Amino acid sequence: MAKMINLKPFKEFVQSESLGGLILIVCVIVSLIIANSSLAGSFENLLATELGFHTESIHLRYPALLWINDGLMAVFFLLVGLEIKRELVEGELSSFKKAALPIFAAVGGVLAPAAIYFLLNKGTHTAAGWGIPMATDIAFAIAIITMLGKKAPASLKIFLAALAIVDDLMAILVIAVFYSSELHYDYLLYAGGIFAVLMVMNRAGVKNLVAYLIPGMFIWYFVHHSGIHATIAGVLTAFAIPTTPDAQESPLEKLEHILMKPVNFMIMPVFALANTNITFEAGMLAGLTTTLGMGIVLGLVIGKPLGISLLSWITVKLGISSMPSQAGWAHIIGVGMLGGIGFTMSVFIALLSFPGEQLILSEAKFSILTGSVLSGILGYLMLSSVSRRSAR
Repeated sequence: MAKMINLKPFKEFVQSESLGGLILIVCVIVSLIIANSSLAGSFENLLATELGFHTESIHLRYPALLWINDGLMAVFFLLVGLEIKRELVEGELSSFKKAALPIFAAVGGVLAPAAIYFLLNKGTHTAAGWGIPMATDIAFAIAIITMLGKKAPASLKIFLAALAIVDDLMAILVIAVFYSSELHYDYLLYAGGIFAVLMVMNRAGVKNLVAYLIPGMFIWYFVHHSGIHATIAGVLTAFAIPTTPDAQESPLEKLEHILMKPVNFMIMPVFALANTNITFEAGMLAGLTTTLGMGIVLGLVIGKPLGISLLSWITVKLGISSMPSQAGWAHIIGVGMLGGIGFTMSVFIALLSFPGEQLILSEAKFSILTGSVLSGILGYLMLSSVSRRSAR
């Protein structure tokens, strides 16, 4: 009689978030291969293909790449926002001290990299790029920590997600103040008005998800046209959706379950495939030794963990904040290293810093890729090492 094959471990692996992280890494590698092959031109044309429609009053026709980065990623931020709100109401961030930690950590993680870059590039042509190493790419950072599975405390993922959201909010503020040529405050007012209506609905006990998601699409439209990164609309919508501190499934938890697999197995891999297509060019390697390259790499690899860990330590010692559950200082340092994964937001700020300067942009992109990869590897190894020591 043929021996029965036990498929349970495989099914558990397929259903786990770890597989989503593995698929993401594969997509990064595939994207880099495509960008440096004969398919590069066709792939760029595909990403530049315009989709959607526009009329005299409504403009919704954009390149595929923008739909991925501003549209699909708004859904990712919606899921992250749902997780953060759930933790604020009933979990890891429900006390002021625990909620304060990722906020202060994010501030440190923004200031230290910017300071390192500024000190190296002060008075040079590349000084305008001080904002490049500030950003944490939340999608890639969470993917790496997710791949660790149970090796890292669940509280760390929440801490990293909250930190990265605050980091993104500060990056958006920096872009708005220092890198944007024009902000449309009327659109911001419209978005704020709809968000206020959603909060009133929440207080009134409205639990129908559609009643929140459709206005959320309008928030996305207005935020996008305001000149601010549209993904913030996902966080705003998430924070308006009701939840409860008891065991009964709330609208928030229901939507969280609905979005989990599409985000892990479709949205994040597509995002990685579209955004890691960096073509390696002559001079890129030498660019790592310039003040631009060193400012970016050192800012991401050293500045991020230094700023995150130092400000976390100071606020905990002063009693302002408290540590995540089951986490030690080695965990915080590991998360700080993952915070050095810059990728898309860093590339976006680089484009704003050096418009039309292709050589500088190529050096900046390669430096961002180098710093991000190093940060991801170091963070993964650090957290894995802490887990092995704890298991002994």
